[in-house]
Amino acid sequence: MESRGSVPAHPVPYEGVWRFTAPAVDVSVPQARHAVRDLLNRQGVPVEDDVLQGLLLIVSELVTNAVKHAALLSPELAVEVAIGAEWIRVSVEDNHPYRPTALVTDYAQTGGRGLLLVREVTAEAGGTCDVEHTAGGGKIIWAALPLKARI
Repeated sequence: MESRGSVPAHPVPYEGVWRFTAPAVDVSVPQARHAVRDLLNRQGVPVEDDVLQGLLLIVSELVTNAVKHAALLSPELAVEVAIGAEWIRVSVEDNHPYRPTALVTDYAQTGGRGLLLVREVTAEAGGTCDVEHTAGGGKIIWAALPLKARI
């Protein structure tokens, strides 16, 4: 039984937090994307396909950034997936102290727009994203999306 405007009295079966680590190498990008997709399937998360595709793109971009820019000081990265009744949050953590910023769009540039893309995909889905520092001096970059696409 639910009370008005609050959290369900009984958690939905797919709620939880999962975390895994991977080496900061190129092959970890598709492995992380597949691991997140498989987790959502295994847990029976009712995520709409548009949101899922955006989420997997975000995972790919965040892991790619950690591999390309943090591997020297952070040979391992962590991916965390937190799922609530109506939302999903993915984050990538590394031990590099550099806090990236989303670059402005430069159509002549072939790279360097990953965080801008993450920000755009997140906003389009009606979610939020941010970068936080860890107690150990590294960073966590995260994006939270609703399970249902905005209409």
